[in-house]
Amino acid sequence: MIITIIAFIIVFGILVFVHEFGHFIVAKKSGIMVREFSIGMGPKLFYYRHNSTTYTVRLLPLGGYVRMAGSADNESQELEPGTPVSLQFDDNQVVNSINTSKKQTLYQGLPLEVTNCDLEKNLFIEGFENGNEESKKRYTVSHDAVIIEHDGTAVQIAPNDVQFQNAPVWKKLITNFAGIFNNILLAVIAFSILSFLQGGAPSNTNTVNVTPNNSVARDAGIKNGDKILSIDGQKTNTWKDLTVAIQSKPNQKVNLKIANNDAEKNISLKTQSAKSGSTKYGVIGVTQTLNHSFIAKALSGFNQTWNFTKLLVTKLISMFSGHFSLNDLGGPVAIFANTSQAAKLGIDGIVYFIAFLSINLAIINFIPIPALDGGKILLNIIEAIRRKPASEKVETIVTLVGFAFIVILMILVTLNDIQRYFLH
Repeated sequence: MIITIIAFIIVFGILVFVHEFGHFIVAKKSGIMVREFSIGMGPKLFYYRHNSTTYTVRLLPLGGYVRMAGSADNESQELEPGTPVSLQFDDNQVVNSINTSKKQTLYQGLPLEVTNCDLEKNLFIEGFENGNEESKKRYTVSHDAVIIEHDGTAVQIAPNDVQFQNAPVWKKLITNFAGIFNNILLAVIAFSILSFLQGGAPSNTNTVNVTPNNSVARDAGIKNGDKILSIDGQKTNTWKDLTVAIQSKPNQKVNLKIANNDAEKNISLKTQSAKSGSTKYGVIGVTQTLNHSFIAKALSGFNQTWNFTKLLVTKLISMFSGHFSLNDLGGPVAIFANTSQAAKLGIDGIVYFIAFLSINLAIINFIPIPALDGGKILLNIIEAIRRKPASEKVETIVTLVGFAFIVILMILVTLNDIQRYFLH
């Protein structure tokens, strides 16, 4: 169990970190301020500020997040009237630090009870000094001023010129797409690494090797290098054809046509049954042959990513065309359960699982559902066509509806996963 938990944290953390790092690096290159880049979630352990970004490490080691200026954290800049703060100034008496936290004090900070402020456009703060309501003062705030939030984290304020929503639409689009791109890139790299770990790239042919243990194919007389030409009369020209035919027949008798050195023979055997959640599928104990050339191993990441992408997109299309089932989806519970299986296979299993999940995350995020990257990209495309963004009210409503849909779906998927993996 401990190994599974550690593997789950590593897998989930890598996926989310890589995704968020894509948004982070492209936003920074596009001139959009990233106010915070967090590793982990929950309470802050420590932070470090560099080049307008606060890097934080938080208690729960599950992924992380990016706070882009003007994207979803505008509330952190609002200082309600009556809020007690302390100010620190530069040599020109311009405010360079605003402390709203009781956990941290500013050296020689000026106490102020806020009556009004604007940290986006006009850059000022005003209020009563030292609690004296007869002494209202107004101070200019530096463009690069820091605000210390209630939990003691110092982040830079976000004036309009560095906010996400004020960036050109093409910069917003590539920033939103960057997370998806990074997950695709991670899958390519992981599959290529896996090919080198295994000593070769999987070959999409009908030539097979038999597994050394628990193989009904070996017991039936199939040998390494044999070609499976057909299953129950259905031609199997590729590994994909072969796996689809076998997996659709758990615990069933099947007839195989085998070729070896141009000699053909017919073999009958009964498949075994394996289980993924509550779904059964057939296996006979054969694996793909490997191409051991360096080029094949280097390119296998692209080939396998493309093949899995086609497979998953086809599955998604079938789901939305009337064959939808919660069993086709999986949330954190399913990831945890499958991480346990992957961990038993060692480093190869973990690397494969990371690649597989990374493709899933990229495709799911590309679906044009509000609150997902795909929904944001769709809004960017609409903005480019209309040559003006949707109103803030419309965008907020659309995002909230999308978020509510995702939360409800996640609850249903999680309950279904618990039943599939732990209560069946």
